[in-house]
Amino acid sequence: MDSPAQIPLTREVRIPCCDAWLGGDLALPPDFCGLVLFAHSSGNGRFSPRNRQIAQKLQRAGIATLLFDLLTAQEEEVDFYTREHRFDMALLTQRMHDATDWVSAQADLQHAPIGYFGASTGSAAALIAAARLADRVAAVVSRGGRPDLAGPDTLAAVKAPTLLIVGRADHGVIDLNGQAYEHLSCHRRLAIVAGATHRLVQRDALEQVSELAASWFTKYLPKGKCVAPDGQTQHPGHA
Repeated sequence: MDSPAQIPLTREVRIPCCDAWLGGDLALPPDFCGLVLFAHSSGNGRFSPRNRQIAQKLQRAGIATLLFDLLTAQEEEVDFYTREHRFDMALLTQRMHDATDWVSAQADLQHAPIGYFGASTGSAAALIAAARLADRVAAVVSRGGRPDLAGPDTLAAVKAPTLLIVGRADHGVIDLNGQAYEHLSCHRRLAIVAGATHRLVQRDALEQVSELAASWFTKYLPKGKCVAPDGQTQHPGHA
């Protein structure tokens, strides 16, 4: 059980994106060394139990998390019937960009290195945003996603170290991730989880995804300073 000193400070936030407001849940562990934004295009969004489990693993590793909805409630309702918004890469990418700008404007977050965790078509949006924002994004992880939707030229422009995670039983998505992997020119890895299907919902599979993501972000989010929840920067060993 976590001690009170280890429990992340959490708060609900509202993120302005053009003419929309997106709800989010922000969790800040003590002296966190980086912040990961979660991108899931449709369905449960920030309430996805899978993403929340992975976020908790990151928080225990000293990484702050922002789970937020890429779609508004009205857009989710329309998308449930038409599926039109989940494949709108321009819309989803702009939301990632706007959320990143919002993070950079917050006093307690502006010094935090940024990573992206994407699932489903949110993976493509995360990679497109990472390519456009270049050095502002330090690392990317995709879970059972569609990175191929970012397109070959955009994938080649991604600078952030990128981890693609897929289930071994999800043959079609393995092929699509393999194609995306070949177009990436950054440091990259394709991790295939044995016995897992598309959403990697199996208990053991999700634990492996959490471990892989935590290790990747811990390795590639820039070292050298931590951020206290009050926004003060601290150097490791001098907290």
